[in-house]
Amino acid sequence: MLPQNLIDRIATELSVSPRQVSAALALFDESATVPFAARYRKEVTGGLDEVQLRDIDERSLYLTELEDRRSAVLRSIDEQGKLDDALRSRINAADTKQALEDLYLPFKPKRRTRATIAKERGLEPLADIIWSGTVGDAHVEARAVEFVDADREVPTAEDALKGARDILAERVAEDADLRSWVRDRTRADGMVVSKVRSGVDAATSKFADYFEFTQRLRDIPSHRILAIRRGEAEEELSWSVSVVPEPIVGHLAQQITSRRAAVRQLTMVAEDAYRRLMAPSIEVDIRLEMKQRADQDAIAIFGMNLEQLLLGAPAGEKVVLGLDPGYRTGVKAAVVSRTGSLLDTATLYLHQDERFAQSVRALIEKHGVELVAIGNGTASRETESLARKVVADLSGNRPQVVVVNEAGASVYSASDIAREEFPDLDVSLRGAPSIARRLQDPLAELVKIDPQSIGVGQYQHDVSQTRLKTRLDQVVESCVNRVGVEVNTASVSLLSYVAGIGPTLARNIVTHRDSNGRIRSRKDLLAVPRLGAKAFEQAAGFLRVRDGAHVLDSTSVHPERYGLVEQMAGDLGVKLQELVANDAAIDSIDISRYVSVDVGLPTLRDIIAELRKPGRDPRDTFEPPAFRDDVRGMKDLQQGMQLEGVVTNLVAFGAFVDIGVHQDGLVHVSQIADRFVKDPADVVKVGQKVKVTVISVDMERNRIALSMRKQQDPAAATGDGRTALQQRNQQPPKQQPKPREEKIAPLPAKGSVSGNGMRFT
Repeated sequence: MLPQNLIDRIATELSVSPRQVSAALALFDESATVPFAARYRKEVTGGLDEVQLRDIDERSLYLTELEDRRSAVLRSIDEQGKLDDALRSRINAADTKQALEDLYLPFKPKRRTRATIAKERGLEPLADIIWSGTVGDAHVEARAVEFVDADREVPTAEDALKGARDILAERVAEDADLRSWVRDRTRADGMVVSKVRSGVDAATSKFADYFEFTQRLRDIPSHRILAIRRGEAEEELSWSVSVVPEPIVGHLAQQITSRRAAVRQLTMVAEDAYRRLMAPSIEVDIRLEMKQRADQDAIAIFGMNLEQLLLGAPAGEKVVLGLDPGYRTGVKAAVVSRTGSLLDTATLYLHQDERFAQSVRALIEKHGVELVAIGNGTASRETESLARKVVADLSGNRPQVVVVNEAGASVYSASDIAREEFPDLDVSLRGAPSIARRLQDPLAELVKIDPQSIGVGQYQHDVSQTRLKTRLDQVVESCVNRVGVEVNTASVSLLSYVAGIGPTLARNIVTHRDSNGRIRSRKDLLAVPRLGAKAFEQAAGFLRVRDGAHVLDSTSVHPERYGLVEQMAGDLGVKLQELVANDAAIDSIDISRYVSVDVGLPTLRDIIAELRKPGRDPRDTFEPPAFRDDVRGMKDLQQGMQLEGVVTNLVAFGAFVDIGVHQDGLVHVSQIADRFVKDPADVVKVGQKVKVTVISVDMERNRIALSMRKQQDPAAATGDGRTALQQRNQQPPKQQPKPREEKIAPLPAKGSVSGNGMRFT
């Protein structure tokens, strides 16, 4: 547990009470998971949600690392015999890792520098004379003669003065206060400057907007930082953080010449300290800061998009025919049952229209197919066209045709998970049942795929992969536990994300289920090998047992509260089964009667809500949008055309929208609404149906510019879909327009994703 002063600090930073922080950390020390603490320990934490709990956990880790580093720094300086009370006090007061490292810098073991060479040559006493402040430049220059020594490679008095200045320049550069001031000044006044490298062709480069680019450091958005860094990595750009040096050098000179007489020597020291030592070092620090901030923003966008995608509306328990399109190798077909079990497979060929139609018709009629899911990759539109003709010709059951995003399907097909699920199925056929099951339940199927392969991020390959994976795992865990998992049908992948379970216990549950038959109640889980009381406590509320031995086994009511609900039913004089989903009976419950030391009003309200709608799914109802039949490719698009689409991806500068033509269009942030919009996520979300107007179509670069504004700009759109007026509208009043970033925007892969990974027809 953290000491109280750090608990108080976290509480202040996160605007919660110290008691809440202490309670959360105590739960974490007891191996409680974030979903469990947020859902079933509201009284303990004071109602903290998952975001607040994760923030507390992250800040606790940071401060723990800070304290460990502080101890190491104090120990190192003490071993050098240089730790006095004043320095100890300053080190103990350092409240960030950066501030701590600034204080440690003069004592950190370093490579051989110009200052250390000067000290080896016996010039430190001369440096101390200059620094003492008691003598002027003339006296210093006279004393420098005393340090001339050819054997020590100090042939002249000027060489002695130069060596002394080297020592003082390092002393100034390592001063924590001065260093902090320079860093803050650079953050405030610095400019990001990028230039094209020689030999790069501007006509073909996607980084052309950054060939001669300048923007204030404090204003530049994260996606531009990542774009410039990518341009640097691809050896098309070079960039730096630039700041006017004269005011900084002047301030340093003023600080170190105050109350010192050797003004000329110290002014040269200030110049050298900044230009040679501080500026390059601080630029490295700031570039790292920018990278970390950009990573944080990009990861946040990825996490938000992934969450919206995973929580997309499920079609539910329907028999689905999945079609994985292809020209040369054919269209792979698979029918899955209402529970996702594989019923049938086939390979069809687009050039054999009649045979294709007969095969699809046979599969639909044989298995009572209710939905047809088509992957959105190569040959998707041709497959969709033929499938729709087949459905239109059916006399009875006419399943709906739905185009599903297949991003990551090939990764899944070759994975160990797919091999275990379909050991006898050829790798080329495994994508079709996955596409079908994405339509049934996107969450259950997409958890089997590396989130980075789903394609809803921004520069995801340029950010810290460790931090990205941590965030995405948190998002998946949160979504899975929010929805709940049916224990008798869930895959190992899905069970792995249940609070308290993990991969090993998930596999044990499935093995136990396969060996012993259907799990009849939540209590049966205690018979699973290695699933002890603690894991049961964490997981039980998120695991559902449909038609279980206990009526509450299919709800989110935790088994530890079964007795309480039974007491409520008994007090009303009804059986427990008669209380569930009985609004009249539930309305008569006075929950204040059941408040106790362990159970407060938040938990009681959750229980009542669950009793009203037992096992409710928090996701939206499945509802497809309507794409125009006459728009199937980019060539069918015309400026001014109004279409319905689905938001597939959000980035800092806009939203990508699927309009059914294999290439998502971009709604720039300036075109999202008839008002100023800073963040696209304030207006739209992944999976949302929207109405858009085509602004421009660039066939050469596969770019479609769209607008969601009701009042269209009358000016002609530019090549990237933005007019000058649109660019002005992007900025708040009195700000200059920012350069276009769309030219290097990472467009989603061919095809598109809706809120549950689908495009509908």
